[in-house]
Amino acid sequence: MKRTAVLNVVGLTESLLGAATPRVNQFLQRGAKAGIVPAFPAVTCTAQSTYLTGTTPAQHGIVGNGWYHRELAEVQFWKQSNHIVQGRKIWEELRELSPGFTCAKLFWWYNMYSTADYSITPRPMYPADGRKFFDIYAWPYAIRPEIKAALGEFPFPGFWGPAAGVKTPQGPRDAATRWIAESAKWIENKYAPSLSLVYLPHLDYNLQRLGPKHPDITQDLREIDAIVGDLIDFFAQRSVQVMLLSEYGITQVDTPIHVNRFLREDGWLTIKNELGLELLDYGASKAFAVADHQVAHIYLKDRAIEAKVRTGLEKTPGVERVLNRAEQAELGIHHPRAGDLIAIAKENAWFTYYYWFDDSLAPDFARCIDIHRKPGYDPVELFLDPKIPAVKLKILWRLLQKKLGFRMLMDVIPLDATLVKGSHGRRPANKADYPLLISERPELMAAGEINATDVYHLIKRHVLH
Repeated sequence: MKRTAVLNVVGLTESLLGAATPRVNQFLQRGAKAGIVPAFPAVTCTAQSTYLTGTTPAQHGIVGNGWYHRELAEVQFWKQSNHIVQGRKIWEELRELSPGFTCAKLFWWYNMYSTADYSITPRPMYPADGRKFFDIYAWPYAIRPEIKAALGEFPFPGFWGPAAGVKTPQGPRDAATRWIAESAKWIENKYAPSLSLVYLPHLDYNLQRLGPKHPDITQDLREIDAIVGDLIDFFAQRSVQVMLLSEYGITQVDTPIHVNRFLREDGWLTIKNELGLELLDYGASKAFAVADHQVAHIYLKDRAIEAKVRTGLEKTPGVERVLNRAEQAELGIHHPRAGDLIAIAKENAWFTYYYWFDDSLAPDFARCIDIHRKPGYDPVELFLDPKIPAVKLKILWRLLQKKLGFRMLMDVIPLDATLVKGSHGRRPANKADYPLLISERPELMAAGEINATDVYHLIKRHVLH
């Protein structure tokens, strides 16, 4: 057995390698790379589950970052229990094959209650009075107080939201990713796991916020390159081999598709009024969309309307293709959790979850960072509303209200989806925008292009040989 660290550098592609990535370039020069035909959809939860089970969503069940739970009549995103990932995980097989094998899973998703030996994941606390405290969950429990004592509190605002990838008074642009990297060192020094899975999200933020063509992305590349280079050196000193990996490539977009608004115009959505605002009533709707980057799952109350809904979707500006159940099988996503139809955006487009026509009727969570209540992924959470005068003073006022014990709504997120300049989820037309796998052991890299399911076997090969 050869101890291995897999560094998941989110968003890294061949098209981004260059003068701003000298350490990654050096690592590649002494090893080999393969482009990964992306998992479908090419989103965080699906890609990671595909890599760690070696199966497609049709088998492991993770059809996106979230989906409609038909039995609950609820849309749920970013759940954390590993129990919903079906199938054997790579660390379970390696544990059977190699006695004494241990695995650390650091900020990869579905990290709660897994069978990995050591884990750390973001997990706020929600007291009954409505407050929210940023925190982490760790297993074994002793890790949490010990690592916070060593590294300080996890800089949660830098992990997601308007402060992610941005310098703030609370920390540098790469604060969250650097904390995760330091946690990987801390775990290695204390436990020396056989396999370390390390999530490094820094590129993800500005690639979505600004788009990969923006000149400021060069700075993000330099910052993640320095973090990766430092980890490569650290693990090399401890005789741990390193694999660099990414989940998807982010491409330039300029067209948001408000798919639920189109479905509402056709009479398929049911909207209820609560406290003067509009809420999408999933269980009562004839058809609605769960938006997830460049893919949208369409759930039907009655399959008899499938042809009519599909015809409407195919006419929707920005939609490239609509998959029925049989066509979903071709892409390995024909699982009961998937939509009855799946819409795929054109490469310059992406799907919003927006369903209201009048912004004054948008639900209260729409203007907040609220990854659990929204019926879809919302990259607009990366922005502060430019229409709010002195928006940072408003944030300070809201924080003061919170500190004084008053109820408050951190309503500073805009409702302008055109701000988003990068997205992912579909398979890019240019293979240089595919995710990458780079190994320092070229003898184990058999092909220049691999399927997402092959990542499982390559990790296993690196550990066992």
